[in-house]
Amino acid sequence: MLANVQQATIKPIITAAVAPGTLVHTDEYAIYTRLPAWGYQHKTVCHGRGEYARDEDGDGFCEVYVNTIEMGWTAPSGIDVPRCGS
Repeated sequence: MLANVQQATIKPIITAAVAPGTLVHTDEYAIYTRLPAWGYQHKTVCHGRGEYARDEDGDGFCEVYVNTIEMGWTAPSGIDVPRCGS
């Protein structure tokens, strides 16, 4: 865990691990709003509206999806996170 969750804290972690231009999917947490300014493409889902994945073009596949990483965090706690198409 990070001692504090601020843009100044996460920027060096992101830039060290993620190639510029990468499309990054996150939730709507404000800490991620600077991703485009840092050289990344960015799409979000809105957990506040119960959204965890989104099919943007109607083809039945979720193009914006954050469950993969979140399942790693929630699985030990027993929380059931909705999945696209479920």
